[in-house]
Amino acid sequence: MIITRRAALRTLASAAVITASRRRASAKASQPATPVNFSVPPGACDCHTHVFGDPARYPLWQGRTYTPEPASVAEMRTMHRALHMDRVVIVQPSIYGTDNSCTLDAVHELGARARGVAVIDDNTTDAQLDAMHGGGIRGIRLNLETFGQTEPSAVRQRFLNAVARMKPRNWHIQIYTRLSVIEGLREQIAAAAIPIVFDHFGGARADHGVDQPGFKALLDLVRQGAAYVKISGAYRSSDEPPDYGDATPLAKALIAANPVRILWGTDWPHPNSTPPKDQAVSVVTPLLQIDDGRLLNQLTIWEPDGGMRKQILVENPARLYGF
Repeated sequence: MIITRRAALRTLASAAVITASRRRASAKASQPATPVNFSVPPGACDCHTHVFGDPARYPLWQGRTYTPEPASVAEMRTMHRALHMDRVVIVQPSIYGTDNSCTLDAVHELGARARGVAVIDDNTTDAQLDAMHGGGIRGIRLNLETFGQTEPSAVRQRFLNAVARMKPRNWHIQIYTRLSVIEGLREQIAAAAIPIVFDHFGGARADHGVDQPGFKALLDLVRQGAAYVKISGAYRSSDEPPDYGDATPLAKALIAANPVRILWGTDWPHPNSTPPKDQAVSVVTPLLQIDDGRLLNQLTIWEPDGGMRKQILVENPARLYGF
């Protein structure tokens, strides 16, 4: 039997679809491949994670920008056992919009060792916020970067409205943004009088160094105690895997500015929130395979002192999230 070139290509294409389908069905969120090389203090907290549940139970928001693979609480537990993390903060991902059910259920499943950060809008009632507090929520997230909101003037009122809403509750506001926005909102952030938390090095780029525009504004806010910053997701700031060592100067500068305003987190399960522009939003985008053991070990380089690492891993999260 002679197989034509067209038939061969059809066979290869079918095999590729089957392989991709099998991969999606069996895909797992990354697990640490490198053992932790230092003594992690009891009560250590991973301050930045997400859970992606079964879409049949937790419908995805139509306004999302990507569709990730699933990542379960059970997988998170396995990851945290490897990292010796006792506590965790689960951050509401953008794919669910303001439906915080998946995040709240994950916090409930993990119990007293977990806290959450929600996403709300003007339709979220005070009664709903009260219920969220009872469910372990301790702050709200403004995700500006994922949705391309990069002009300070366009988001200033949104930030001020969030401050006014959170101040009576003493919740914090977590912001995923870039340095230019932080610099543009510097006065309002300093005057907020509630905790402000910046994700992922405040959006600083490792290859631009500590003198990049806007980084001084971030350092000043941290130094003044007006903001926390998460030295998390180094791979979002750096293009030098697997250790992303060029983020070291940024981390060291932030810790030196004010170690009591520094938080650490994995950003597990490492969603790729910027899939190819021509890809339909419904197409499943694979999770990034990041070795969180290697990234946690970078903390000993960023901060060699064990007492200071305890401040970052245990004391700062306990104060901010109310553990």
